[in-house]
Amino acid sequence: MANSTKEQEREELHKAIWNIANDLRGSVDGWDFKQYVLGFMFYRYISENITDYINAGEHKAGNAAFDYADISDEQAEIIREDMVRTKGFFMLPSQLFANVRKRAKNDPDLNETLEKIFKSIEGSAQGTDSEENFKGLFYDVDVNSNKLGPTVARRNEKLVKLLDSIGDMKLGGYKDNTIDAFGDAYEFLMGMYASNAGKSGGEYFTPQEVSELLTRLTVVGKTEVNKVYDPACGSGSLLLKFAKILGKENVRQGFFGQEINLTTYNLCRINMFLHDIDYDKFDIANEDTLTKPQHWDDEPFEAIVSNPPYSTKWKGSDDPLLINDPRFSHAGILAPKSYADMAFIMHSLSWLATSGVAAIVCFPGIFYRGGAEQKIRKYLIENNFIDCIIQLPENLFFGTSIATCIMVLKKSKTSNDVLFIDASKECVKVTNNNKLTDTNIENILRLFTERKDVEYTAKVVPNAAIAENDFNLSVSTYVEKQDTREKVDIKELNKQIAEIVAREQFLRDEIDKIIAEIEGE
Repeated sequence: MANSTKEQEREELHKAIWNIANDLRGSVDGWDFKQYVLGFMFYRYISENITDYINAGEHKAGNAAFDYADISDEQAEIIREDMVRTKGFFMLPSQLFANVRKRAKNDPDLNETLEKIFKSIEGSAQGTDSEENFKGLFYDVDVNSNKLGPTVARRNEKLVKLLDSIGDMKLGGYKDNTIDAFGDAYEFLMGMYASNAGKSGGEYFTPQEVSELLTRLTVVGKTEVNKVYDPACGSGSLLLKFAKILGKENVRQGFFGQEINLTTYNLCRINMFLHDIDYDKFDIANEDTLTKPQHWDDEPFEAIVSNPPYSTKWKGSDDPLLINDPRFSHAGILAPKSYADMAFIMHSLSWLATSGVAAIVCFPGIFYRGGAEQKIRKYLIENNFIDCIIQLPENLFFGTSIATCIMVLKKSKTSNDVLFIDASKECVKVTNNNKLTDTNIENILRLFTERKDVEYTAKVVPNAAIAENDFNLSVSTYVEKQDTREKVDIKELNKQIAEIVAREQFLRDEIDKIIAEIEGE
């Protein structure tokens, strides 16, 4: 019963988001509209989060009728410092989502009101430990944009609609899994946008099921990890899978990631808050991971997961400093300038803890191409860092039909071999895309943990045999494909052909007789 109620609530939530999308879509294109919905959801979330936190403290102290939303800004100022220390930010009662919403229809300067509040929230963290996590968070929520309307009045109409729609969303009380609801709304919006627009918004979206598989590959046999890291973290969905699978308290020292795209970086930080990850438990940076890595002080990491951009360009050998960078120098060569894929792999390996596991989605070309990529594969195999290669089904990702692979890296392997798994059939078809089901994920994980040869599916190959194959790491090189063609009995077939030829001759003779008779007439 509880489960069906949850499904019902989820359904309602998705419907509400869909309605907002339809309301706004006429004036704001898909990618931008997403920023507004997420920005306002975040604004509502932190308003309720701080209100509930303060109220709970007062109620506990015996002040049962207290409501932070009802007190004056002057009274609230007293707790500013304490709140910034605890929550990482501060908001005055007049700035709370619910109070702004009440006044919105009669506020001719609503856009300015909201802009000041967003600046004030970010400003409250300035000069404190949480500054980096709040700085520029509302950067993409431009309340003065022409996209919302040509005049201030028209823009404000849209902003009132947004406040009302987001305010009406049934996100439950905080004790009833509110965080799930916020997080779920976020994921639905991201998924809805990704499936409609592929990767055109600059967001390579990793489907939830693939995130689940990657995460579970890195935590086999573990109930907790020290730190998790994603060098190309996008909106953070891969990192947050650890919170879902292990429980956020079991990622002891937190969530770390780096993202080059500013908009996506902002989304990632918002996503952390929406999933109730406290400001001191995550560190997301906005820079180019390959040339300006931001987490030297935090590595190594026990779990690394990533779906880095495929075949992206990078400086490579144009930057003379990179060949001496400790992340890349051991291989003696840099990834090619037109394909940075191997650079992401070397970076991840370098920052992986001795007892850690990295699972990275890879473009298949890096497994068989020659040149620098072959030399890097040689380094990885000769040093026994590759644990497993998994061939995934095609059409699994939004925006690309390519059948990608997962590379699993370990620094402390107990055997000198690589497990190759052909999971190209482990999926179900949903419209034009393929999808991994729970059963598919379980099957892949079972093959991964059992590490045994399974005909047409899995093969454990000694590193020496891979070296003989020019360090080719394509699954198809080692796992034989099952011949599903129909077996043909040649003798039987020849007999049938002979019968057909004889029959053909008989028919010809019959036709000749008929023609002769006609001509005789």
